[in-house]
Amino acid sequence: MTLTAEAPPTLRSLLHVGCGMPDPRKLPPAFFAPGEWREVRLDLDPGVAPDIVASITDMAMVETASFDAVWSAHNLEHLFAHEVPLALREFRRVLRPGGFALITLPDLQRAAELVAQDRLAEPAYVSPAGPIAPLDMLYGHGAAIAAGNHFMGHRTGFTARTLEAALVAARFDAVRVVRDDAYALWATASVAG
Repeated sequence: MTLTAEAPPTLRSLLHVGCGMPDPRKLPPAFFAPGEWREVRLDLDPGVAPDIVASITDMAMVETASFDAVWSAHNLEHLFAHEVPLALREFRRVLRPGGFALITLPDLQRAAELVAQDRLAEPAYVSPAGPIAPLDMLYGHGAAIAAGNHFMGHRTGFTARTLEAALVAARFDAVRVVRDDAYALWATASVAG
């Protein structure tokens, strides 16, 4: 009789871009599965102690086709519009065949509806950072910016249609964008396997 040891499971790799301070609650539930995902944190701010210090527009130190997933929560809106294609191409470049990007950011169409109702400064919802008004969705979280965190300023924005178009232009193979109840867009964009 031959005895064999069961091989340890292979962890899938997640590149968490624009990660901010370490906090596992910043990951979507899909990435909480114990023993399935290994998070690698990338941020341009060395003060948040990322694994990789880099901008999402230039991740040259990240090997091509080296990650199974890229998670980007509220990062693209902090770029200038002309930088967004660079970031999305970088997301796609670092993904393995069969990999995917999961992206969330403010839904400016819904924010604009509130602005049209003259509710620019009224809280639309409460986030872990506090109340969020359409003004924050358009220009960045005012309280954080006032406290000196200028990384929180917004320089561009998206509707569901424009986010989908940007992902298609970045040559993702399958793209899906949906709205949630908290004034956010959620996009999944995959690379063919």
